[in-house]
Amino acid sequence: MPIDRRLFMAGGAAVSLMGLRPASAQSDYIAELYAKAKQEGEVTWYIVYWPSTRAETHAALFTKAFPGVRVNVVRATAQIAYQRLSQDIQASAANCDVFASTDMGQYISLKQRGLLMPYKIKASDQIDSRFLNADPDDAYQVVNATTVGFGYNTNKAKPDELPKTWKDFIAPKWKDKLVVGHPGFSGFVGTWVVQMNKLYGWDYFEQLADLKPHVGRSIIDTVTILNSGERALGASPTALVLANAKQGNPVAPAYPDDGSVLMISGSAILNNTKHPNAAKLFMEFLYSQETTQEDLEEFALPLRKDAVLPPGFKKLEELKTIRPTIDEIVKGIPELTEKWRDTFGI
Repeated sequence: MPIDRRLFMAGGAAVSLMGLRPASAQSDYIAELYAKAKQEGEVTWYIVYWPSTRAETHAALFTKAFPGVRVNVVRATAQIAYQRLSQDIQASAANCDVFASTDMGQYISLKQRGLLMPYKIKASDQIDSRFLNADPDDAYQVVNATTVGFGYNTNKAKPDELPKTWKDFIAPKWKDKLVVGHPGFSGFVGTWVVQMNKLYGWDYFEQLADLKPHVGRSIIDTVTILNSGERALGASPTALVLANAKQGNPVAPAYPDDGSVLMISGSAILNNTKHPNAAKLFMEFLYSQETTQEDLEEFALPLRKDAVLPPGFKKLEELKTIRPTIDEIVKGIPELTEKWRDTFGI
């Protein structure tokens, strides 16, 4: 769907307002920010919640909207990205400007150590209120949302055979047929593990281990395995399953009756950033109509209130969702990752 862009001139370059409100103060702000960002020339983005190809596409779209500001994409799973950032911090190396992760607990730790630059995205008034005010001090923002439910290979399982609930997911019939990610690498998997433990206790994972699931690293790996037909059923991100189905892969999503796990991903600017204006401009872009359009094309839940949903797209209010609190995630992921390693041996 083509995007109707309002253009204004800043330093002789045409700049997209990116779907921001048309008030002249807002336009002036973006123009001034772009002029400063262009002098900095680049921004480095540690990104977790999108696959590499998608992240690179988004980076290119940003540079097309703001010529002269290059995005250096560093894509990794949540725990690997955080480990890399931690090594940067320990070495006093300002390698990352914008940190975007699926593990919201990481932002709590970074904020507590005074490592984040508070920044309230000016386009927040265009965002669904359910995704706002993740942090009262605006040290980090919610910039992406999807759900984790069932993904299945349509050649290996039929809709009427699928589990109805997360408890059914660990039925004996699925032995040697399941695929999951690893909470020691993936923030999405870590959140899912915390939520399942909250619902059913650790016995849930002991039963899961007995079924000999394929355990990948990233939750993205679950969809790759389903595509190949190596396994029939997975705990998978709904958006990625739908995107792969659109590409012709034999996969489809299903929605647990006890609730799909709502996954939110955050973004923040490091306080030692070498490119503060480019980082702020990039954060603004994450709330733009262009980004929302990409989210819809990739079947993620749109954050903007003015998003026009395509036919058949499930709105957030049409889904039953469940989610642990951020405090539960902060405490639970490290604890349960160790239990996971003991239970699964990996």
